[in-house]
Amino acid sequence: MTVFEFSIILLIGAYCAGLLGSLTGLGGGVIVIPLLTLCLGVNFQYAIGGALVASIATSSGSGSAYVKEGITNIRLGMFLEIATSLGAVIGALVAVWLNNNIIAVIFGIVLIMTAVNQQRRKSDHEGVKGSEMARRLKLYGEYPLKDGTLKPYELTNVGGGFSMMVVAGALSGILGIGSGVLKVLAMDNIMKVPFKVSTTTSNFMIGVTAVTSAVIYLQRGNIEPGIAFPVLIGVLAGALTGARLLKRLDVSLLRRIFSVAIVLVAINMIYNGFSGKF
Repeated sequence: MTVFEFSIILLIGAYCAGLLGSLTGLGGGVIVIPLLTLCLGVNFQYAIGGALVASIATSSGSGSAYVKEGITNIRLGMFLEIATSLGAVIGALVAVWLNNNIIAVIFGIVLIMTAVNQQRRKSDHEGVKGSEMARRLKLYGEYPLKDGTLKPYELTNVGGGFSMMVVAGALSGILGIGSGVLKVLAMDNIMKVPFKVSTTTSNFMIGVTAVTSAVIYLQRGNIEPGIAFPVLIGVLAGALTGARLLKRLDVSLLRRIFSVAIVLVAINMIYNGFSGKF
């Protein structure tokens, strides 16, 4: 395969990854890495570097839209970014010493968690009594409803959510994904933040976490322009297309089908990891 053919295939694949990631809410990284490693035979470390660049681009595009709509809790996101950035540095440093097969197994497990998270019930956590620490840190917020009114909310268990964010950051550094599933779990399940605010704040945070990890991967020479550039362009274009289609399509069936596909990819990843094929 020539470099030109590789770039065109990668560009088309990345576009599909961005499109599906946007429509299903899974993000592009969880699709880009299997595409690069399983389909195109790219080394795991270079695949992670390319996925990190894609995460930065997609988070910057979609995150800014949610900030403009007033749904994202910026103060909460910046506070939790302290934890995820710390975790991302640790994860990126640890990844140097991890065998690619171990990374593949961890990635497969995270993929399964992501697919399961897609199917669980969403909650707005009505009537949550916020904690004293959250009040002192001024983390309470409000978000707009469909009729334009603002709905206030409180949150709790700041310590638990902060700790989970360190783990989310570490996984981002090791795997090159945004770790959105753990970020949403930390805010939604542990801190009782309304689901819509959790997902948009997570989206806002993903790019910052990815930048932290990407600096270390860049220093190690694991961000290869020939891989990162087509992935960046393809995923960003696919995500923008998906964002437009999402307003007109009912994607509930697509999300269920895609969750099953993600689980199958995860099983493949775990099997190949245990078989030492990476």
